[in-house]
Amino acid sequence: MVALASHAVAEGDAAAGRALYQARCTACHFLDYNGVGPAHRGVFGWAAGQAPGFSYSDALRASRQVWNEDSLDRWLADPEKFAPGQRMGVNVPEAKDRSDLIAFLKQATKAAK
Repeated sequence: MVALASHAVAEGDAAAGRALYQARCTACHFLDYNGVGPAHRGVFGWAAGQAPGFSYSDALRASRQVWNEDSLDRWLADPEKFAPGQRMGVNVPEAKDRSDLIAFLKQATKAAK
């Protein structure tokens, strides 16, 4: 059973994730337009650092990651470990909070399609 575990093991609560997003992320990010950070609606399946209209760090553009539950969990836990030299100076150390944020972003991606 442990061998099947991943970083984003628990199914998150999208409603709790929305509240966390509004409280912790909207100083820099918005779902539908770029701010200090890139827009997030539709993020699942995007190549990291490649969404049009935002000036990403060289480190994130070169990461060759695709955003999914696992990559978002690793990014939110420690952006600098994920892509050394990136520019996001915030992390989300609590696994439950990351899971909830990821559930919210996943829901927002489905709404974009």
